[in-house]
Amino acid sequence: MRTMSMPSSIRITDVGPRDGLQNEPTPVSSEVKIAFINQLQRSGVAEVEVTGFVHPEWVPQLADADDVFSRIDRVPGVVRSALVPNEAGWDRAQAMDVDKIAVFTAASEQFTHKNINCTIEESLDRFAPVVRAASIAGKAVRGYVSCAVACPYAGPVDPAAVVDVVVRLLDLGVDEIDLGDTIGVATPHDIERLLVACAPHVSPAEVTLHLHDTGHAALACALHAMQLGVRSFDTSCGGLGGCPYAPGASGNLATEDLVRCCEMLGVDTGVAMPAVREASAWIEGALGRPPVSRTGATWTQLSSEQG
Repeated sequence: MRTMSMPSSIRITDVGPRDGLQNEPTPVSSEVKIAFINQLQRSGVAEVEVTGFVHPEWVPQLADADDVFSRIDRVPGVVRSALVPNEAGWDRAQAMDVDKIAVFTAASEQFTHKNINCTIEESLDRFAPVVRAASIAGKAVRGYVSCAVACPYAGPVDPAAVVDVVVRLLDLGVDEIDLGDTIGVATPHDIERLLVACAPHVSPAEVTLHLHDTGHAALACALHAMQLGVRSFDTSCGGLGGCPYAPGASGNLATEDLVRCCEMLGVDTGVAMPAVREASAWIEGALGRPPVSRTGATWTQLSSEQG
């Protein structure tokens, strides 16, 4: 699998408005979310994961999902997706005319219990009718596999366990497999081992990687994954993120960090760095904290020196 050549282009989904903001300890207003989403839509990212149609008791930060989705701009060429855990969530998503939905499970029984209070098998049964309904409605479906490398409760996860879940998702009819390093501990070797295990069922070119940066190796993992054939990545503007059910997990791989690195390597992302810089600075200002991403910290340092 060691192709060791960089792609000419990659596809970026910014998950900041959903995965990035869901873990914020204080409420973020709908107006802030809408403005952030609209900025991201105009930055050149291929997709924005807008929100999640989940029960507000699960994720209070996403209680305004319907309001937010109904009021965002509809920028041509941008896919607007949302997390949908069950049939009730699907009904809400369909009413909002989402472009694409995401269902989620994990490769760890312990995490699935903590996250959605059921077994892996029960999670698949729960969203099977959602996948069928979305297919009938002509909506693409992404299948998240959390804890694809390690679990915060059970430790390292065997790639074989990930493959079992991937096969089940494909059998259900999902269109896209998204493998998540939920707690951000993966090394490039871990990513290669995972991709090799999954390759008989879904090639690296068909996989999306969802990397968190707790161990500060997310960018290295992304670059190695590109060399191995991965062409689709989740990122979060400003490096926002975490997981309510993964204690200690830090934010996602920052959009600006991946875009900047790709620019240096001649890999096209379609993303305009000035637009991402503006969106990153804006959301950090709205949240009242300094930048998390490496690139954002550099921008702040340079601005300070120039000032």
